[in-house]
Amino acid sequence: MRTRTLRMVALVVATALMLIPRQLLVAPAATQTQPALQIAAASDLRFSLEEIARLFQVQRHVQVRLTFGSSGQLATQIEQGAPFDVFFSADEAFANALSGKGLILKDTVQLYAIGRIVLWSRADFPVDVRDGLGVLVDARVRFVAIANPEHAPYGRAAVEVLRSAGLSAQVQPKLVLGENISQALQMAQTGNADVGIVAFSLAIAPAVQASGRYWLIPAYLHHPIRQAVGVVAGSRQQEVARAFVAFVNGPAGRAVMRRYGFTLPGEGL
Repeated sequence: MRTRTLRMVALVVATALMLIPRQLLVAPAATQTQPALQIAAASDLRFSLEEIARLFQVQRHVQVRLTFGSSGQLATQIEQGAPFDVFFSADEAFANALSGKGLILKDTVQLYAIGRIVLWSRADFPVDVRDGLGVLVDARVRFVAIANPEHAPYGRAAVEVLRSAGLSAQVQPKLVLGENISQALQMAQTGNADVGIVAFSLAIAPAVQASGRYWLIPAYLHHPIRQAVGVVAGSRQQEVARAFVAFVNGPAGRAVMRRYGFTLPGEGL
């Protein structure tokens, strides 16, 4: 009971931290009266999009505020009128659905990446995840963290992998759910889970890679994680919002995305 209580406390704290918007500021000399560009983004973009936003700010002298969460939860917030300018979804279905409702500008919806998932564990964990999916049934692996498949595309992909590998029945009792993929990683990092099935883009970030080990899950075990972006119809900064989307899918943005392990539009689709 004590262990489960501690896991729940850690989960609540991590959730609160993930809901805090991240604001990236340009140098004081470039500060303008123009409102910050509000970006809603899937949590697998936590490191890559922060880097891209910094590059964009230097070029355009526009403040960018990034809010990360699960794609489903962010889509719901947009439906409820949240004042975002751009939505980066980890599942193109969410962007297309919002476009169909007139909440995302249809002509701006476009694929920006295809994601991958990995097994991840702390470097000091006695079971080596690089041995593959079989480690999930090892008795020493008590808890496996995934993103909530109800609203997180990476969580759905994790469930598909377990089903495809014939491990669902054995691993299901071990599953603990994060509200998004970044939180699932946090659970593995903090010891609230022994192994996480998380985004490749997070696992290879320098700050994460230094403290853990990962194994890239074969892409054929799950449906492609096709990620799409669109400008929110209610945005009052549509010109800048369109420019940011173009920047992400342009040479500078694509170079960053490629470095974080994403397959890019037109490259291996």
